[in-house]
Amino acid sequence: MFEALLEQYPLSPRSLYGKARALDILAEKKQSNDLLYEALTFYARVLNAPKVPDRLFIISAERHIDRARFMGQYKKAIAVHWQIIDRFPDNSTYLNNLAVTYLTVNLVEEARSVLKKVISKWPNDGFALVHYGFILKTVDNNLEEAIQYMSKGLRTEAAGVVDGRFYFHLGDALTRVNRKDEADKLYEEGVEKKVFRSKYQRSLYNVDRLPAKPWLNPKDVPSYQTLFAALVENSKQIRQEGLSALNDQGYFQDEAENLKDSGTWKQLELFARGRKFAKNCERTPITCSVIERFPEASRCKRGQTKFSVLHPGTHVWPHCGPTNCRLRIHLGLKIPADVFLRVAEETRGWKEGDIIMFDDSFEHEVWHNGTEFRLVLIVDVWHPNLTSMEKQSLSAI
Repeated sequence: MFEALLEQYPLSPRSLYGKARALDILAEKKQSNDLLYEALTFYARVLNAPKVPDRLFIISAERHIDRARFMGQYKKAIAVHWQIIDRFPDNSTYLNNLAVTYLTVNLVEEARSVLKKVISKWPNDGFALVHYGFILKTVDNNLEEAIQYMSKGLRTEAAGVVDGRFYFHLGDALTRVNRKDEADKLYEEGVEKKVFRSKYQRSLYNVDRLPAKPWLNPKDVPSYQTLFAALVENSKQIRQEGLSALNDQGYFQDEAENLKDSGTWKQLELFARGRKFAKNCERTPITCSVIERFPEASRCKRGQTKFSVLHPGTHVWPHCGPTNCRLRIHLGLKIPADVFLRVAEETRGWKEGDIIMFDDSFEHEVWHNGTEFRLVLIVDVWHPNLTSMEKQSLSAI
């Protein structure tokens, strides 16, 4: 039908849009990138046609951006963002949407520039304020200004503002400038807004039905008893491999998530996001062979297995893991006195050759007040209540 209309009215915006939608729907049905690419071409023709009604222009442009991003065609998406902005320069929403696309592809300075433009013209635009504060916190580590912008943005409760990421990072910034009481109050507000599961459990990538508690007694997790036994039985060899790798230059790397307040914290990854680090496993073959026997650990797409060394004088900020889909095991390897781990409201230590287990989606914090380094093996496993289908379909983190 649309071919006939286009033959008669080749510049008709509605006919072009009809053709684009037909191709779009067919592409989704057949899962065809070729058809989707052709649909993008017709959406673009709508935007460049004469006398396009505003509403049709917006619908076509937004769908083009959505599908272009889906295909990884971010340059095309950005170009269309600018077309909308040029046509509707007095609408901050379209500038904000462009900033989000820039952030998606890590074009941080471009996003920063756009957000500053929005805030300059619309100083109370909540969406721009929280995103600009997010950049100040996560990129610049400018905590005081980040707090100002994110706090002001959250107070607007504008569309897109009540989001766990902003509560998460604002609370973290408040904690790091010694305003913990304000952070706790914010986290409680986040629970009320349903962006957090609890004041202490603040992971953002969750399966809501999973039961949770901060500390677990390994004896109460029957599905992992064989893994626990293997770790304990091989703890001496695992310890030796960890110490040997620690003595070699270039294996252990600094913690890279800006979680450390003071001191030295280094890690050696063996498995992450369901993949094996072959070079590191060559250095620690016994450890990796133990883990490979247990797919719930080695193929846990939302977890890691790694050696973790903490030196005297180190403090790790209170923080939460990204997901409630895993549980975390620590095997104590070299444990000096005066080293502590708090999870939620309870603080414990480690024992050499023994394991502890906790849910790292809950807030946890580490202090090393001792005089020798602490070495543990961290093993993440799938939450035992996940189904096989969920484990297969969940995205890697």
